[in-house]
Amino acid sequence: MGLAANIRRDLKFAAGLRRLLKRIKPISLDSEVLVCDDFEEAVDKFGDSIALEDETRSLTYRDLDGMSNRYAHWARGRNLRRSDVIGLVMTNRPEFIAAWMGFSKVGIATALINTNLTGQALAHCLNIAGVSQVVADEETWKKCEEARPFVTRTMMLWVLGLRGDDETSERRSLDNAVRSGSSVRPPKSVRDGLTNRDTALYIYTSGTTGMPKAARIHHARARTYMRAFAGATATTEQDRVFNVLPLYHSTGGLVGLGPAFLNGGRLILRRKFSASSFWKDVNATGATVFVYIGELCRYLVNCPEQEGERGHKLRLAFGNGLRPDVWPEFQERFAIPNILEFYGSTEGNVSVFNFDGKPGSIGRVPKFLKKQINIRLVKFDIDSEMPERTANGFCIEAKPGEIGEAIGLIGNDIRHDFSGYADKAASEKKILTDVFQRGDRWFRTGDLMRQDSEGYFYFIDRIGDTFRWKGENVSTAEVEQRLTDAPGVKEVIAYGVPVPGAEGKAGMVTLVVEGKFAPKAFAEYADAQLPHYARPVFVRIAKTLETTGTFKYRKVDLVADGFDPARASPVYLRGGKAGYQKLTAEGFEAIQSGQNRV
Repeated sequence: MGLAANIRRDLKFAAGLRRLLKRIKPISLDSEVLVCDDFEEAVDKFGDSIALEDETRSLTYRDLDGMSNRYAHWARGRNLRRSDVIGLVMTNRPEFIAAWMGFSKVGIATALINTNLTGQALAHCLNIAGVSQVVADEETWKKCEEARPFVTRTMMLWVLGLRGDDETSERRSLDNAVRSGSSVRPPKSVRDGLTNRDTALYIYTSGTTGMPKAARIHHARARTYMRAFAGATATTEQDRVFNVLPLYHSTGGLVGLGPAFLNGGRLILRRKFSASSFWKDVNATGATVFVYIGELCRYLVNCPEQEGERGHKLRLAFGNGLRPDVWPEFQERFAIPNILEFYGSTEGNVSVFNFDGKPGSIGRVPKFLKKQINIRLVKFDIDSEMPERTANGFCIEAKPGEIGEAIGLIGNDIRHDFSGYADKAASEKKILTDVFQRGDRWFRTGDLMRQDSEGYFYFIDRIGDTFRWKGENVSTAEVEQRLTDAPGVKEVIAYGVPVPGAEGKAGMVTLVVEGKFAPKAFAEYADAQLPHYARPVFVRIAKTLETTGTFKYRKVDLVADGFDPARASPVYLRGGKAGYQKLTAEGFEAIQSGQNRV
């Protein structure tokens, strides 16, 4: 790259970073300005403009604020206090945003629950956040009821769209209760004493073991997500932000809101992603910006050519997880002028941005900014799954080109703060101490990366057993726990395996069974116990399972064998009337060549 190109690149990076930092500069941990105050400021400025449109309606900023105020008054009318947490189990709809924003106006935190969860996993998410009041809708309330036996508190369920015949003493309709409430803002005095250190939301993230963890999102972090991307994307009142991501995740629910709401633009909300209607929707709504996860982009690239995929008004796509091999085709085929890829985790304090759009990179930290940005890569030992240390006990920083775990310095400001999880023990496991000097504390991202000589970061892999499939994190420990009691199963090991042309890893289990494997019964049990993205794509049958001296399964060998029937026979593939069908050598080659996509 020539000198002039380097200068242009650095100027573009600097401009993007300057916009971002300008928007988050007013945030301090001890400030009494909360996330709902940012929203109300936008309402006062853009009141009559359209804030949100979905498939059936449009709401102005003032309309959305009025709706959120009704939820706030409803919560106060229930005598809920600041120490209470409301569980929100709801599909993408304006009420989702209005509910948690309204609850924040009266100092109550909201736990945003993945609507794919069922049974014990759903109950676990409610239990660890201390939820006793749950707000759901007509599509999700039955899942909540199925989880009720496993909830440790008495659960009151409030449902939008509940029929009168379905009401009970512990399950009530929410429609009239909210509709009849006041649309006037609660006085700010009801949140006196609250600061940015107080919890606004709980957003769930799968750990490397066990059930989902509840990441505590304080007001400072929620504000930072929204304000940072309002600056980074350079959106204005004229922009229309297309969002098909689930609102219970931080990318869809915070990152995807800020560029619209805080700059007076319009959020175009869809219940879920549809590859077949994506470009039709983009064109019909006049969308100018959209927020993605990498899986979404891969789906679009794999679709046949569609009308409108180039004749749109999109100027920017922003998000995370866009694979290096998908990026060029995605940008060229769909004629998207700019792509803003970023890296960050729901609970972590590490984030990087690729402002100059270099394909494949998750972000950049130029040498001249290294001291100002808290990310470092440290050499990592794969066997112990811990950073390497020298004889004096300190970690070793990875050199350019070397793979290491990304870590972030923990400090007492919004750029370095680590607010942790609802579970304090889980929080402590993410903290690394005495890294480069005695007493320092760093957040472990659990992600392996490398950085090149120009400062660009590249994602390599996730440490441990969690993998991503269909845009969701899958905990292998949870899969194992849920499938242990499947009919005929004696032992189960779950892991992810790479599949050519697919984003993330497909779920695979190796089973030791009693007698003959029953594909249909196993498939039905998996469907009942697991969300769609966590159900095994491949099943391997083994007579015995090798363990280490400490009785841990040799999962690494199973991962190496993958789903190749020549190395792992017999292997079954999800599909067919029987639920799973035997994978032949020809079937394996079809998957490898891309003729058969799983």
